[in-house]
Amino acid sequence: MKYLVAELTAKAIKAWYENHQICIKLTDERELRFPVHKNRILKNAPVDKVSKIEIICDGTGLHWPELDEDLSVTGILEGRFGR
Repeated sequence: MKYLVAELTAKAIKAWYENHQICIKLTDERELRFPVHKNRILKNAPVDKVSKIEIICDGTGLHWPELDEDLSVTGILEGRFGR
């Protein structure tokens, strides 16, 4: 029996905070959004710190330097928004 394995790597090209949501634009033109209350660290943080989002790991991750929080783009696509 043969198995076909496909690896999908979603990459972010832009990330921003808007209306209590984290917004991400992907290389394939899709946009993702999730509410900050889904993440224990982000929901309690001040807006100025939540707004400072870095794209890391060649676009496969997001990092909030002032909050020491990291999320993978694949995890967000799968509905995993961190702690």
